[in-house]
Amino acid sequence: MALKTIDRPLYSIGEAARLLQLPSPTLRRWLEGAKVRGTYYKPVIREEPTGSDGVTWAEFIEAGLLGRYRDRDVPLIKMRPFIEATRAEFGVPYPLAHFKPWIEGRELVYWLQERTQLDPDLYLVHPAKGGQLQWAHPVAEFLERVEFEPDSEYIARLYPLGKNEPVVIDPNVSFGIPQVRGIRTELVTESLEAGESPRETAKSWGLRLAEVKAAAQYERGLAAAA
Repeated sequence: MALKTIDRPLYSIGEAARLLQLPSPTLRRWLEGAKVRGTYYKPVIREEPTGSDGVTWAEFIEAGLLGRYRDRDVPLIKMRPFIEATRAEFGVPYPLAHFKPWIEGRELVYWLQERTQLDPDLYLVHPAKGGQLQWAHPVAEFLERVEFEPDSEYIARLYPLGKNEPVVIDPNVSFGIPQVRGIRTELVTESLEAGESPRETAKSWGLRLAEVKAAAQYERGLAAAA
């Protein structure tokens, strides 16, 4: 029986970390846990360590969201009790990559934050004026870059530069490698680095000039973060 997309390893930890602009040791710690000063801390993303260097689509998406909280002063290991409670409440192994919390469960997410005594700096939902609940800035920013499909319960694709730009990470296209209309951004950049002008590269790959520029912008961002 074929593995579902969300369960199929798409990346190595190193490659996933590069695409998410995270340090590899950080991503490995979130996936596999770590021993610090004699104390073992369980994984944040996986229920239990697996020993696998492969990163699935659901793990990739959850790491992408957690990465937006990484610069806070609060260790992300403190997110684990909340994720465990969210996993149990929604009945899915990767709740931060699933549509239920984002589409159906804002109030429940807020309640789970309080029940698990999540540090407020890690909150996904905050009360706004008038008593309404609104997504925290890292979550709102994250949701602006992902897309669901009606027949898929999990996030279907990621737009690393935002939905208004053509660069897409889709597990069902180019094996999850960043691309523009099926053309890998790394290939577009290689053409430019080989001396082609943006217009020549656009003609070579059958892309629009704006798409070539977006691909180059994305790859420059990855290189700068390396």
